[in-house]
Amino acid sequence: MSAVVASACPPDSAAARLLDPGYALTLRPMRYPQFYDMYRAAIRNTWTVEEVDFASDVTDLRQKMSPAERHLIERLVAFFATGDSIVSNNLVLNLYKHLNAPEARMYLSRQLYEEALHVQFYLTLLDTYLPDPTARQAAFAAVDNIPSIAHKAAFCGRWIDSIRQIDALDTADKQRQFLLNQICFAACIEGLFFFAAFAYVYFLRARGLLHGLAGGTNWVFRDESCHMAFAFAAIEVVRSEQPELFDAELETQVRAMLHDAIECEAQFAADVLAGGVAGLSLAQMREYLEYVADQRLRQLGYAPQYGAANPFAFMDLQDVQELTNFFERRVSAYQVGVAGELSFDAAF
Repeated sequence: MSAVVASACPPDSAAARLLDPGYALTLRPMRYPQFYDMYRAAIRNTWTVEEVDFASDVTDLRQKMSPAERHLIERLVAFFATGDSIVSNNLVLNLYKHLNAPEARMYLSRQLYEEALHVQFYLTLLDTYLPDPTARQAAFAAVDNIPSIAHKAAFCGRWIDSIRQIDALDTADKQRQFLLNQICFAACIEGLFFFAAFAYVYFLRARGLLHGLAGGTNWVFRDESCHMAFAFAAIEVVRSEQPELFDAELETQVRAMLHDAIECEAQFAADVLAGGVAGLSLAQMREYLEYVADQRLRQLGYAPQYGAANPFAFMDLQDVQELTNFFERRVSAYQVGVAGELSFDAAF
């Protein structure tokens, strides 16, 4: 009998743990109903790229934005071009393989769809913003020809590769390796790299620019917030089931990882702001990164490290009116009504 079939029968529910090796297939009795609830909520949050209107963005890019602001956008969309593909690779290669609960894998399947949707959104974005084929090709190859983006991709790649050869989480050391991968993608990649990118978008929106990009980013932001919520919930389940994995060494590694992520994103910020963007400084971006890192540490149950404040007033609750519109719109925004609450304090 194959290893997969042999492990298809669910283990004793009283003893089963999320990181136990195998492929549990039975949804009843459901061990983690919170993951199933997250899956159902994600289904209700369906949107399409065709609903995003970039018409005014093209005018902004051509007539209203400075060369420095256009450089910011070119770098930003170049990062977007591959960022969600990197996350998708980790979902397929690592997370789905090792989170041993069918309801958790249901959510990951939905997340993979959403990551593909984001890739489509950014593909459309680049096709709209960069009509010149040569410029567009360079943007899609950013991981090879733009050092600040290559640096971020290499950071992500290290953590994808860190557990790729692990077939089963059958030792505590392998389980800690897996936790570090999940923490990296939740706290550093989705939770820091992408949220820094969102800050640039909302900075420009606060100046009345690129409302199409901002509108689509609102939906991507909603998805990414849910992705992080799932990842942190999974981490919390492991903490409750195997508290011994969360030792002092793991905390030290997490803090070092976040430090590396901040430095990586600060290098990208120096590139993005190289032309000098009025109203946005490198010092502010570093402070914001440290502020977000402290939020991630709190979500992991650790004490904050940097004591930074949010330097961007435009990120406070993002936009109360926009949030209200977000939950009220059905046809023009989300195809299906959205239920639930979203805390911007927790996300930013």
